[in-house]
Amino acid sequence: MKNIFDTLLEIGHDEDFVPIVTEDFRPTDAPAGSPTKLEVLAERIKNGLPLWHPEDRADFVGLTGTIRPRDST
Repeated sequence: MKNIFDTLLEIGHDEDFVPIVTEDFRPTDAPAGSPTKLEVLAERIKNGLPLWHPEDRADFVGLTGTIRPRDST
């Protein structure tokens, strides 16, 4: 088991992070905040890719589903 300092020494610090664009850096159609989008973002960081792709979905057009009203209390 490692502590945070060992991990930082091994993989670097966020200030040292320089993403690399490779052929694996593809846009996603997953909507913002969805579990799929969060998985894509986590994989991008894990693979050293930039977090945001310029062609990622930026809207909710065409999506359907159940929307629950917010709690008014």
